[in-house]
Amino acid sequence: MEQMNLHKQKLYAIIIAAIGLISVFLPWWKVSFGFGGFGGGYSINGFRDLGIIVFLGFVGAGVVTFAMGDKSKAFEGQIKMIVAACFGAAALFSLIQFLRQTKFTSFGLYLAILAGIAGVILVYVLKPEQLGGKPPSAPPPPPPPQS
Repeated sequence: MEQMNLHKQKLYAIIIAAIGLISVFLPWWKVSFGFGGFGGGYSINGFRDLGIIVFLGFVGAGVVTFAMGDKSKAFEGQIKMIVAACFGAAALFSLIQFLRQTKFTSFGLYLAILAGIAGVILVYVLKPEQLGGKPPSAPPPPPPPQS
């Protein structure tokens, strides 16, 4: 298999997007009931209602990270904004789902919220130098004026 030469920031973004995708299929709500020694319960995953938007946010972040731009460089310009917006939308809609029903929430919803926030922090807040990468190269200085 050929080596991909992904920048660390993009590699971590793909990993966070994958964790977010998995979290959508984990239980977001869990309801338990029982009386008289008999009990039961069921769980509901996040792939319904606003969870579909969360799923699309994580898919968008992963696809844009993997398919657009130079993979060996850190996020720059418009790609950085698109990926941060995808992670931010996933975190926002996960948080809205949490606030709509906080009583029976389960670990999948918490994981989706954390993955979205971690993605935004990774892409938009952390600098490439903090991940051990090279800083983006500065443009060359303009030539001196000719007299």
